Amino acid sequence: MIRLVIIGSGNVAQHLIQAFEKSLVQVVARHPEALHSLAIPCPVVTSLDEVADADVYLLAVSDHAIASLAHEIPGSGKLVVHTSGATGMQVLPKHHRFGVLYPLQTFTKGKALDYSIIPFCLEAEKKEDYILLEQLARTVSNTIFPIDEQQRLALHLAAVFVCNFTNHLYQLGADLCVAQGVSFDVLKPLIMETAAKVQILTPAQAQTGPALRGDTVTLDRHQSMLTQPYPKEIYQLLTQSIIDYVQKL
Repeated sequence: MIRLVIIGSGNVAQHLIQAFEKSLVQVVARHPEALHSLAIPCPVVTSLDEVADADVYLLAVSDHAIASLAHEIPGSGKLVVHTSGATGMQVLPKHHRFGVLYPLQTFTKGKALDYSIIPFCLEAEKKEDYILLEQLARTVSNTIFPIDEQQRLALHLAAVFVCNFTNHLYQLGADLCVAQGVSFDVLKPLIMETAAKVQILTPAQAQTGPALRGDTVTLDRHQSMLTQPYPKEIYQLLTQSIIDYVQKL
């Protein structure tokens, strides 16, 4: 059994504590009160001075805290990895072995996930450390990808488009519904079908709508309804992007 220490108490840390509970030997959390809702099957300490002996030390913390906390891990030669999609593994201390274990998913506190389908993107300085990280990841997931830093950053950027930006568009759509006294629930089957289509079609094949059809009458009517600057600018920008993309096909 691979022995794992998770360092962190935030959103991602809480999910990974649950995902890797069978491998956990310790959690290091400077704010242990954040973990009160979790059933943690191992000791929780508040200082890296008390860190246990383990095979892997997993930093599930905000990007700006990775380097400083990694340098606080005592000793040398330990396998120290972080979970960030946008941070290189070179920020980790050279007196330790280092790598990345990046779970590509959106994490929300209290929202249960099926970890077996979450892609785990792995990188390590040494081949034997990559093998160890792969063994650890396979205890929870069936989907493992070896990727380098540039690929991981590209995936992180792509994830912002398909997840964070898309969710904000949901919010703008919800605001339009509220303004007209319509329930956002009416749109949920459409959201589900759109997501389902890209499981079997490419996004280009799944694209529909007035921009694709060149329906300028509908496009103009839509824009006349948008009085706030950002929704209107977003509508215009995405419309033009669809038109230009279709013309290149």
